[in-house]
Amino acid sequence: MSIAVVAAACALSVADIPAPSASAAECPDIEVVFARGTTQPPGLGEVGQAFVDSLASHVGTRSVEAYAVDYPATWDFDTGMPAGSADASGHIQSVVTTCPKTRMVLGGYSQGAGVISMATAGMPPQIADHVAAVVLFGNLRSAYAATLMHAQLPTVGTAYTGKTLDLCLPDDLICSDGQDWGAHTAYVRTGMADQAAGFAASRL
Repeated sequence: MSIAVVAAACALSVADIPAPSASAAECPDIEVVFARGTTQPPGLGEVGQAFVDSLASHVGTRSVEAYAVDYPATWDFDTGMPAGSADASGHIQSVVTTCPKTRMVLGGYSQGAGVISMATAGMPPQIADHVAAVVLFGNLRSAYAATLMHAQLPTVGTAYTGKTLDLCLPDDLICSDGQDWGAHTAYVRTGMADQAAGFAASRL
């Protein structure tokens, strides 16, 4: 009987075999989607990695995976940010479909914060139910930041505002009226990655 079943299965074309769905074992309890800052090499970036490491230490035995948004992160904000937003949005919606019980945390630093803001504004409303928290570091909010884009600076979608922590160090020239580039690069050493991790963990 078993041989007959195997033979019959082998006779099926690839098109007849349904695509496997993600099992519970393959789905993490928590997934972080993070967009790095301008000119940082591909990956999570210093702020993103520090945030993910700190979050993992806050959530006990729950599994944590991280996805680094795939986008250029160059000074060409007008092209790069929409590309990053599309990549983040596509990945987030894919996780929601394949791993509906996974709780998601979205984050970004500098230009990456704008990428995540743009993504939240463009996704279907029901996706927000799967996102526990949004954490933004040195977000694009200053007059100087506005000169880097020819379009209006992105803002977080309304479905996400109540679950968003938007961190800006005093004098950071990207998110405040200050002129200090050093402040913009100080989010890890000032403990703000840990602060954001605590915020996200409290919502998971």
